[in-house]
Amino acid sequence: MRKYLEKDMLAASLHGRVRYNCTAYVGMDGCHIYELYLDGSLTKQFSWETVNSYFIKQGCKLKTDPMGIREYWEDFWTTLESIPMSERTEYTDNEFADALKTYRNQPILKSISSDNALIKMFAILDRRAGKRSLGKLMADMENQPGWLKQVLIFRMKAEGLME
Repeated sequence: MRKYLEKDMLAASLHGRVRYNCTAYVGMDGCHIYELYLDGSLTKQFSWETVNSYFIKQGCKLKTDPMGIREYWEDFWTTLESIPMSERTEYTDNEFADALKTYRNQPILKSISSDNALIKMFAILDRRAGKRSLGKLMADMENQPGWLKQVLIFRMKAEGLME
């Protein structure tokens, strides 16, 4: 994943400035924590943990003050199924992996205009995304999550299109 995203597909202006990380801990039952770093700073994490914490903070779960591990994860799957990705700003590791698979198997123009914020993130950082496409995205960013705006602004500045 890292070689593909950081070496093969990353825009030249971003080489050495964008890093993807994937961590799997013992006992996590195959779950991962994917991370995106821009200029060495953690910009976004993708994991069940970040989504569940988001649900609790947003008051989406029945028990918003979990006392133990069982209460913390209670209602997670029901809540995840009831709130689509388009209405969230946090995403699971599976959603990250699915978005990467989709991005890899479709044209860049389809990825850059995707309704899926994760697919759009990969496209924004892609070497094939031109300055005109990035400019069009910037004009249409008011409805995008703040973290995705941050990624686009980072790319625009790297290309010398913003100060």
